[in-house]
Amino acid sequence: MQREWAGARPYFKLEWFSPTGSFKDRGASVMLSVLRHQGATAVIEDSSGNGGAAVAAYGAAGGIDVTVFAPASTSPAKLVQARAYGARVELTEGPREASQAAAIAAAERGEGCYASHNWQAFFLEGTKTLAYEIWEDLGFRAPDAVVVPVGAGSSLLGCSLGFGELRRAGAIDRVPRLYAAQPLHCSPVDAALRGEVGRPVLPTVAEGTAIRAPLRLAEMLAALRRTRGGTVAVPEEEILAAHAALAGRGLYAEPTSATAAAAHARLVADGALRPHETAVVVLTGSGLKAASPAAREPWSDRRPSAPGPCGAHAA
Repeated sequence: MQREWAGARPYFKLEWFSPTGSFKDRGASVMLSVLRHQGATAVIEDSSGNGGAAVAAYGAAGGIDVTVFAPASTSPAKLVQARAYGARVELTEGPREASQAAAIAAAERGEGCYASHNWQAFFLEGTKTLAYEIWEDLGFRAPDAVVVPVGAGSSLLGCSLGFGELRRAGAIDRVPRLYAAQPLHCSPVDAALRGEVGRPVLPTVAEGTAIRAPLRLAEMLAALRRTRGGTVAVPEEEILAAHAALAGRGLYAEPTSATAAAAHARLVADGALRPHETAVVVLTGSGLKAASPAAREPWSDRRPSAPGPCGAHAA
């Protein structure tokens, strides 16, 4: 879907059309299929929401018991979704890393196979289909750039894998520049690329990217450098403004996704992306799964005018 945005016309890749409402279905479907084939009957996942919902869904489809460890601050809609699929949800206090530590401890106690989407290589084999689909959507050609929100980095690394395979197969003559969008409040990839040590980590509305020490940091940095891309660290107010602006264009994304849209605007303003270039902004999840930030945005204070005859509003 192409829309006017920040003086350019990027394509927005709407990943909420996946069965559970986020791009995590791509990796979860492949990962759970492989684990089921290997004989797994119970798996343990740690997630800030979307990954847990996806693993719960495909676990249910494959007859695999799923336990999801999630931060207590996770959006309730995502937790309800995981529970609806039959997963057991264990909430942990503290930062995102606390849920990972709890999940690993449970796996070490023999409670199930540790199927973290951040660790399992087959998850990336699923997310690389994002690159293939973008290529197909654009008439079997590569865009100039792809902007993705990044936490653990599976969408970024999936794009790197997929476009790399297309390049080696001769289907495209160049790999697009990849850009990682992060909230400034939790932006370890941006800090590492810029050689900055000790950048503070604070709470962020973009909960899906709130990972202070991503496992695959070195791989992400290599992918960004290899594709001549970069990073953008977005302040909270710009994330919320982008969230509202997307909704004003009919695109109700979760705040994590809005980080990528805000980053695209910055890249255009800074000249890193030229308005005529073909850019794809990946909106990784639906706003219906993280609706609470909307209550603080400008539209929440609006009141409709009194309806006229037949429900028409007065001019």
